[in-house]
Amino acid sequence: MTMTYAQPLTRRYTRARLAVPALWRQVIRTGDNASDRAERTTAEPDRSAHTQLEIYDGVLAAFERRDEVAAVLRTSADRATAVRRLREEFTLSHLQATALIDLPLTTECRDRIAHRAEELRTALAR
Repeated sequence: MTMTYAQPLTRRYTRARLAVPALWRQVIRTGDNASDRAERTTAEPDRSAHTQLEIYDGVLAAFERRDEVAAVLRTSADRATAVRRLREEFTLSHLQATALIDLPLTTECRDRIAHRAEELRTALAR
């Protein structure tokens, strides 16, 4: 009998690397139907609402200069270089720059992020 074991996670798929994409799964949805949203929405990672709002605000500010962001992403050799250059040129935090790399630079995505940021602001104001 042959025993198989789960392969260890490589450095590329550590928990820290998966945190930001998990955050965006709740923002980027393919349908607008409320029942579909309830089925597809995943639990948020352990991150305070203030940190989420900080990420959203940085991403929204970068969306205003999306042509420059796209140029930086195109000319960067790898992911680490892109994050560093985004942080330098747009004064973003590491989480904001990483989230920006993982997002499509579309108007629909920007609208969803703006809506989620407004929901968070309303919830924090209570």
